[in-house]
Amino acid sequence: MEQGIFGIIEKLRESMNRVFIGKEDVVEDLLVCLLAGGHVLLEDVPGVGKTTLAGVLARTTSCSFGRIQFTPDTLPGDVSGVSIYNMKTGEFTYRAGAVMSQILLADEINRTSPKTQASLLEAMAEGQVTVDGVVHELPEPFMVIATQNPVEFLGTYPLPEAQMDRFMMRLSIGYPDREQEIRMAEAFLRGETPETARVVCSADEVLEMKAAAAGVGVSRALLGYMKDIVDLTRQEERFVLGASPRALLSLVRASQSKAFLLGRDYVKPDDVKAVAMQVLLHRLALSTDARLRKEDAGSILKSLILKAKIPV
Repeated sequence: MEQGIFGIIEKLRESMNRVFIGKEDVVEDLLVCLLAGGHVLLEDVPGVGKTTLAGVLARTTSCSFGRIQFTPDTLPGDVSGVSIYNMKTGEFTYRAGAVMSQILLADEINRTSPKTQASLLEAMAEGQVTVDGVVHELPEPFMVIATQNPVEFLGTYPLPEAQMDRFMMRLSIGYPDREQEIRMAEAFLRGETPETARVVCSADEVLEMKAAAAGVGVSRALLGYMKDIVDLTRQEERFVLGASPRALLSLVRASQSKAFLLGRDYVKPDDVKAVAMQVLLHRLALSTDARLRKEDAGSILKSLILKAKIPV
């Protein structure tokens, strides 16, 4: 890897961790998704910094930042945009929605209706939106960072499996420990916010890093290893829904990006293990019997990853 690119990556980590304190692993996974061209679902209780994390990423990479607060009355047009009739010209003009941003924060996505949730599907899968039959390309890089409250909270609409499958990773930030929270309060008193985060690179440089990450080598044996893990989730009787072919492709891309962030131009089994839980777990569904027995999907998946034979 070129030293210049590696220097940018280190500065990205440093700048983000300076504002988003104590969650280096979450920052790393977010960078993996950015360079892999994936989207992230942040699922956690309110107030742990989900919005801050998205803002810091946009600031440090010089990407345009859009935010839409989902509520029960949010309409699909608020997301994808609408066509407005211009009485002077007699033509329809496209008025862009929140989706026309490079980093889009879809805040509390499970508080809006399924129809509005579905308005993001085309954007996430194809990098475009279609309004009144006209296709509008989204800016690049494009990344959706959606936040979701736990489904036990009142007034939520669980995301359907088709939409969950569009997210490369589901991450949970969690509460900081005592020292981290004190450091966070000190940073707050110093006035350190996402707006004060140091700009590290341009959006064009992010695209260059994405292209470089996509060029990281993956052997056929490693592809077989990833396929074995995916197959094990489909064969597991305690899962009624295993990992999809899209999940395998996401695992490949995430493994490439992980290796790239570590300064390598080839993927190792350790790279696959480092991202497999975040990529696969949210795509799996426990059977009724497994839920009644209070089985843990995460524990089952960990055992399957360990069961897969590591290539030599």
